[in-house]
Amino acid sequence: MFRTNPSKEHQPELVNIEELVPRDHLLRKINETIDFSFIAEKCKELYCQDN
Repeated sequence: MFRTNPSKEHQPELVNIEELVPRDHLLRKINETIDFSFIAEKCKELYCQDN
């Protein structure tokens, strides 16, 4: 017997990060209040420049 029902493990799943975190979550409020852009500058020497 031939089955045409494909396994779900081979089907792509699209996930939107914005939908995973509730709108009223504390981390959203922190992100809106504090500018974390300084972290990239402080950590840039830790990452490979030509990778």
